[in-house]
Amino acid sequence: MYGNAYIDPNDKAAAMLAGEDPQKLDAFEKRIAAGEKIEPKDWMPREYRKQLIRMIEQHAHSEIIGALPEGTWITRAPGFRRKLALMAKVQDEVGHAQLLYSAAETLGKSREAMINDLITGKSKYSNVFNYPAFTWADACIIAWLIDAGAIINQVANAKGSYGPYCRALDRICTEESFHLKYGHDNVVTLATGTQKQREMVQGALTRWWPPIMHFFGPSDKISNHTEILMRWKVKMASNDDMRQQFLNMYVPKIWDLGLVLPDPNLKKNDAGIWEYTEPDWEEFKKVINGGGPCNAERLAVRRNAEERGRWVREALNTSESKYIVPLA
Repeated sequence: MYGNAYIDPNDKAAAMLAGEDPQKLDAFEKRIAAGEKIEPKDWMPREYRKQLIRMIEQHAHSEIIGALPEGTWITRAPGFRRKLALMAKVQDEVGHAQLLYSAAETLGKSREAMINDLITGKSKYSNVFNYPAFTWADACIIAWLIDAGAIINQVANAKGSYGPYCRALDRICTEESFHLKYGHDNVVTLATGTQKQREMVQGALTRWWPPIMHFFGPSDKISNHTEILMRWKVKMASNDDMRQQFLNMYVPKIWDLGLVLPDPNLKKNDAGIWEYTEPDWEEFKKVINGGGPCNAERLAVRRNAEERGRWVREALNTSESKYIVPLA
């Protein structure tokens, strides 16, 4: 019972559900267990709404911030075809953010509030987008391996319980599959190219491997929310399971290209589980909380974009705007 009954302070799930109507909660959980989708007008626990807003909003922020390190390489991508492909990819990522903001808005938080929380540093986004893309190879590694990790996460969550988020993820995953092929093609081209190209892509992989291992988040053993979020199908796979899936799918592909991963302890054990050096979670916390190499730069770009676009929003929201010149 989670109504007004006594709550064990060590029972995190019970504490999160304090004050909810037990009958409504029971009906809600039965619907989810039966595979039904929850829609915006349906009753839902406060914690379900809160965690979905947090997850979808952070996903949207990650898409829009994630376009920045790759976007800097549009004008410097080698050849016209790759410039066009990267431009299309960056455009897709920004479009994904808009889909996700729309999904989060159905839960009651306005887009303006979400953007404000981003540019003031209140809301988080994926730590991987706070690192610099020094070379063209960095952009290629991002497009292949970061997008690979994103697809693993998004394909799983597309089977979740909240209808608007699942439908947005269905479309996003389709487009991300093209991004993955684009990134893989670029990495293969470099890895099978000249000695200088191979050195460049190896350097990028070495730089990006620690952030990639951080990508799925800390072990679920130290998470406060995993159990109940998986029961409610807000999360469909644990952080550790997704990291194992990524390693299983992509480490052999990386090795096949003759590239070296900067972890001497990385191996698959007799049980078929990948062993690896434990990621530096203090570094992860520092970056996710604003102390990474590019946190300030990324947010400054978004603040500048928000301010420069203010007149457009005002014009669209004002029927008799000073920006609209009447016809003679």
